[in-house]
Amino acid sequence: MKTLFKFLAWTLLALILAAVALGLHTAYGKPLKIGWFYERVFIEYALDDPEMLTSLRMLPPWLNWYGDDLTDRSPAQARAMQEKLREDLATLRSYDRAELDESSQLSYDILEYFLAVQHEGERFARHDYPLNPLFGVQNGLPTFLAVQHAVNSEGDAEDYLARLGKFPEMAGQVLEGLREREQAGILPPTFVVEKVLAEMRAFEQAPATQNILYTSFEGKLAKLPEGEIDDKSRESLLERAQAAITGSVQPAYREFIDYYAQLLPRTKGNHGVWSLPDGDAYYAWAARMHTSTDMTPAQIHQLGLDEVARIEAEMHAILVAEGLAEGSIGERVQVIATRPDQLYPDTDEGRAAIIADFTAIIEEIDAGLGDAFNVRPKQGVVVERVPEFREKTAPGAYYNPPAFDGSRPGIFSINLRNTAEVARFGMRTLAYHEAIPGHHFQTTIQQELTGVPTFRKVLPFTAFSEGWALYTEQLAWELGFQDEPLDNLGRLQGEMMRAVRLVVDTGLHDKRWTREQAIAYMLEKTGMPETDVVAEIERYLVMPGQALAYKVGMQKILELRERARTRLGDRFDLAAFHDLLLTGGDLPLALLEQRVDAWIAEQAGQ
Repeated sequence: MKTLFKFLAWTLLALILAAVALGLHTAYGKPLKIGWFYERVFIEYALDDPEMLTSLRMLPPWLNWYGDDLTDRSPAQARAMQEKLREDLATLRSYDRAELDESSQLSYDILEYFLAVQHEGERFARHDYPLNPLFGVQNGLPTFLAVQHAVNSEGDAEDYLARLGKFPEMAGQVLEGLREREQAGILPPTFVVEKVLAEMRAFEQAPATQNILYTSFEGKLAKLPEGEIDDKSRESLLERAQAAITGSVQPAYREFIDYYAQLLPRTKGNHGVWSLPDGDAYYAWAARMHTSTDMTPAQIHQLGLDEVARIEAEMHAILVAEGLAEGSIGERVQVIATRPDQLYPDTDEGRAAIIADFTAIIEEIDAGLGDAFNVRPKQGVVVERVPEFREKTAPGAYYNPPAFDGSRPGIFSINLRNTAEVARFGMRTLAYHEAIPGHHFQTTIQQELTGVPTFRKVLPFTAFSEGWALYTEQLAWELGFQDEPLDNLGRLQGEMMRAVRLVVDTGLHDKRWTREQAIAYMLEKTGMPETDVVAEIERYLVMPGQALAYKVGMQKILELRERARTRLGDRFDLAAFHDLLLTGGDLPLALLEQRVDAWIAEQAGQ
């Protein structure tokens, strides 16, 4: 009996050691199964990004060990992540792709493409502007805390306060990176520094109790269930929030302000990235990365010119029918956009009406899509106003996906800084793009995929996601949701804007256009309000190449749909085609084409 117990003990110990060895090998070596490697890659990146974990809300509340921390923005961390990326790419390529099943091969190809293009861009790691009007940390982090950090308990509130206390550490990390960029000769355009300075000064000088970090926290505490926290504790938490804003947040912003104030005289104007060291190579890479194609800036520029001419002819026909035959497209569209029947009052009531009308548009198309989709997202979408402190520099609209745990719906945010920027004839197109069946369908269905590695639920490819959203603007018209001529004018104006982007983005960064030249071209061709146009052009200067993805992605989806329709004839099923696109998650366009071609062959063989 003693021998038996000894044998069992040794057996148990051997199993434990084997499990530990397997765990260590999976964590630090080459995992025995590629599926384990896929999950390790995601987990390691997620563990290094506590803000992303908060935003996604993939983990249960009892695992919220990360909720009191901010993401490390130091140059040392950026270099560590680059090294990890190189190692992950090498490990991935050490697996034999031929031995994988079809689904695993697609996952392999997606991850290899993503890691390879990021590895290629490693030399341009400093070619960005961490403090910028659109997505800089100076406005992104307060928005994240106000919108994404949930307060469902006193512990969540303590985490929130801990994060406020870490603003000085965050500022130190960002400033270290800014100084490295300055030493490398990478300075932001002048307008970036000017606008961010104005934004930060207003943020820093406002009384703490009027700061969004205080008011949003106050609102979250007020919504806690009765009995979750008593009045005395709530008052104490608010006092500590006020103290953290004055003692940690505002001093961090004063450091940012001091740095940008001394940097401003050294900026060199509002140039594209051609003016940066290695700028031409950087832009060529950015164009490939964002479009997931091998198109050159020159090819993209010509595509833009061709599409502008085509869309201009269609818009001209509608404008003539409206009695507007003379003048540029932009001038004539502005006549319609400023008509009283197209405008909302610039009041609180007018803004509430805009949100209500957007909501009604979304509800209408959601109920009327009929046979165009079989797969739909489980989560809903709501319309909200862009936070007021961000309105001056934020884009006209954007979308944020739902939380994985269902605690937050998809959010379509509309900028209501000036109701004159929200003309009625363009509202349908905007709602279809940002919400249903655009980004909300695409992003949420991706999050809800089953049987795929976690990275495929979150990994973005701009040309697919933005190409899909632009495609759905045309799809809604094809399905009869924009029958009114002015609604169709709004659709064409939206497509024109994306075609113009091809021209002005490449113009600014490759052909060395001036900011003013790009603004004038966009005004002439789109008829957008000048405030919107300026915000758009400045966005392209800050995010080189990103704006190219929309039209390039749309063109590819339309090309693939026509290919499928032509080859399959009566067998072509629009809903099945849409399901195929959405249930693969975001894909580089080359892999999307392979997936569609395989589906066409399968359908044709039935």
